[in-house]
Amino acid sequence: MCRHVGYLGPARTVGDVLTAGPTSLLTQSYAPREMRGGGTINADGFGAAWWSNGTASSYRSAMPMWGDSAVTDTLTHIRSVAVMGAVRSATVGMPVERSACAPFVEGRWAFSHNGVVRGWPQSVSALAEKVPVETLLRLAAPTDSAVLWAILQQRLLDRDPADALAGLMADVDAAAPDSRVNLLLGDGESLWATTLYHSLSVRYDEDSVVLASEPLDELPGWQQVPDRCLVSARPGSVDITTF
Repeated sequence: MCRHVGYLGPARTVGDVLTAGPTSLLTQSYAPREMRGGGTINADGFGAAWWSNGTASSYRSAMPMWGDSAVTDTLTHIRSVAVMGAVRSATVGMPVERSACAPFVEGRWAFSHNGVVRGWPQSVSALAEKVPVETLLRLAAPTDSAVLWAILQQRLLDRDPADALAGLMADVDAAAPDSRVNLLLGDGESLWATTLYHSLSVRYDEDSVVLASEPLDELPGWQQVPDRCLVSARPGSVDITTF
């Protein structure tokens, strides 16, 4: 049910972040090791986001990552100190199209969701009451992830990113029990993530930090994040808070 990765550190190409390592995000698109229900591969599209001068840009495709030449062509020519990538396994009943693929970007923000909101859309309709109607009418796609992104953007207007992300996870958990809400948020300088059902690992040193649904290689240093946690990460600093 989807996989994602976030990177902060010395400048690398976007393509390298997506493909480096024997269990890279590219490998996870067709041979994930820690998928917990909701499919066995991630063939319903992918996306990547990167930052330049404080603004996030993105490339998204409805093709499987392994079938899009942009991964090893165009994206290998874009360098950034901050990259986010995601591969998608669409929930039954939700569209398979480019606009439904993470990361979703707006200004300095990029966002990804691994999982499914149970009972969507009725279960979370009350959570969207503070989102302007115009925003809801312009959703990128009729999916639970797009709705979560709209709600989160509204909360980011007056909340710390960690509080906004943690609050959204808690509210979805209460409104739609048994949902899977692994969220990833970045602004080009920091990464924030939640774990609710799906796996997440982190590796960091003084120069870089990587958050990934699964370790990207067998090298030492990977730490598995427990369930129901919030992660706040920058190079040299990772804070994991248990709910």
